[in-house]
This record gives sequence, C-alpha cells and structure tokens, in this order.
Amino acid sequence: MTASDEALDIARVAAQAAADKLAQEVIGLDVSEQIVITDVFLVCSGESERQVSAIVGAVEEELLKQRRRKTLRREGERDSRWVLLDYGDVVVHVQHAEDRAFYALERLWRDAPVLDLDIDVDRDATA
Repeated sequence: MTASDEALDIARVAAQAAADKLAQEVIGLDVSEQIVITDVFLVCSGESERQVSAIVGAVEEELLKQRRRKTLRREGERDSRWVLLDYGDVVVHVQHAEDRAFYALERLWRDAPVLDLDIDVDRDATA
C-alpha cells in the first residue's frame, strides 16, 4: 500500500506553500505502510517562532484556497515551536529548527519512503 493520489496532491500543495515561506528541509514521508490513520507526514522547519507561524498560515491558506481542505485538528500553535496540522490523510509538522534537530522525526520514521514533492524553490510566491 502506498499513499493515495489525493494525499500526495495535498502534500505537494502544502509543501509548496511552506517552501514559499522559506521553510527549511521540506520533506514528505509515505507512512501509509507504518500507520493506518494517515498516509503522509510532511515535515519542515523555520528559524523562528514567527517563521513557523507564517509557514502554518500559508499551508492552511493554500490548502483551503486550492483544494478546499480545512484542518481537522491543529496543535501547538500557541508556542509556535512545533505545530501539527491534521488533514486526515496528510499530517503537516512545522517545527522550529532547534526542535526538529532534537526530535528528529525523519530518523524516527526512517523506514518510510521519502516522497518527491516537486517543489519549485525558484517560484515567485507573490504570483
């Protein structure tokens, strides 16, 4: 079993929105074989609480605008150190760079295949 096409689409839109806010190390992990409640973990980080908040806002805005998807659950927003956005088949983790290094989700889920998110890093985010 692999991540659904819809989950991949949602992850790519979220990844591009994060990249447009200069998120660091944006990666998607196909966790559909490891857990049954979601297909994809999208992990990215920001250098400050303010940047984490900006990334979270951009992801939510773009998924609502482009795919009419709202978060089912949001956690960690008050501190803006590690914000989790649950979209059902996709869970977005936006972490402060220090917390990302400490918790190392990529290492924890190292058996999960890394997805090609097809992010355009040279894209003009204002277009």
